[in-house]
Amino acid sequence: MTAEVVQATRSERTEYRYNGPRHLLAVYEQGERREGETLVEGLPRSTLRDFKRKLVFVPAGHEYSDWQEPRALTRVVYFYFDPAKMPTLPQTDAAGVPLSPRLFFEDTTLWDTAVKLRKQIESAAADNRLYFEALGVVLAHELVRLNAGIRPVEAPVRGGLAGWQQRIVTSYIEEHLSEQIPLATLARLVRLSPYYFCRAFKQSLGMPPHRYHNSRRIEQAKTLLAKPELSVTNIGLTVGFSETSSFTAAFRKATGQTPTGYQRSLR
Repeated sequence: MTAEVVQATRSERTEYRYNGPRHLLAVYEQGERREGETLVEGLPRSTLRDFKRKLVFVPAGHEYSDWQEPRALTRVVYFYFDPAKMPTLPQTDAAGVPLSPRLFFEDTTLWDTAVKLRKQIESAAADNRLYFEALGVVLAHELVRLNAGIRPVEAPVRGGLAGWQQRIVTSYIEEHLSEQIPLATLARLVRLSPYYFCRAFKQSLGMPPHRYHNSRRIEQAKTLLAKPELSVTNIGLTVGFSETSSFTAAFRKATGQTPTGYQRSLR
């Protein structure tokens, strides 16, 4: 998958055309025009004026054209997918069925994942490739599931989290280590209810999500305590503890030592 973010900077007529060997998903974060027309081969033309938060899907080999005289500056993210590497759904009647074109549609699952990817692309500090790739895999899977008419369902807990679910959740925790992360937020990332997510997470990682989050904080604190120039108070704040006393209590419970004692033992 490749992607590009396009932001119009002037209110003047624009045109866009695409007909290529890759699938195209256009995600319109901003879009409003006075005049214009959009065409995806195989579908009726559209003159929709307000297409903010709309999606367009163009299968490989289909023509896509759009022109507009904007009322507001357009902002759109284009995702391009290699058809040969798209996931398949072998256990459904839709296996092998070509993906269908879609023009100015809405889908919350696709939208949320696409926006997360765009934020990763634009973040100056974006260095977690695994999280980025996992989101890309989710986006591709949801496109295929949408084409098959399949909506997100609860996954069986017996096998715990799938590999891609585990990668997304653990990467998200690492990137938000110092924050309070609601259970519902983690569950939404992998399309599970909080109840099923908590059970699957514990089965896969051996502990509940909140305990795993706390253990990762303690491990990060150990790394920082190896730097003598950092104070225990600052380290506690860095890993998400608002008070030194709560940091000390959590660290002692996990390691059997106070942060100060651990820091001294490294010298």
